[in-house]
Order: sequence, then structure tokens, then C-alpha cells
Amino acid sequence: MENNWKTKTIIMGIAIGAVAGAISAFLLIQKAESEQTTPKLSPGEGVQVGLGVLGLMRLIAGLGTE
Repeated sequence: MENNWKTKTIIMGIAIGAVAGAISAFLLIQKAESEQTTPKLSPGEGVQVGLGVLGLMRLIAGLGTE
């Protein structure tokens, strides 16, 4: 029972990540369809997305320290 909160936290993180990923993919598809192109992600945009995700994870990790 002691680790029950850990399991709930992991499951919640997985669910939130999956929903955020699905919404991001949907928005990317909508943009590509409106421009009548195929979705493309340049290396520079990939780095920006990666740094944004790392920044978000850093913010989440620091929530309990203040």
C-alpha cells in the first residue's frame, strides 16, 4: 500500500503524456491539411520541441521544491 501513490502518479503521467501527444499530432495534421502539404519537422524544429519538453519536465520536477 505504501507505493500506491507512486503507481497512480506513473499511470497519470502516462495518460497525460499520451493525451498531449495525440493532441499535438492532431494539431500538426490539421495544419498540414489546411496548407495542403504533408507534415514535416526540420532538425531545427525537432531540437526546439526537444528543448521545450525538457524545460517542461524541469518545471514539473521543481514543483515540490518551493
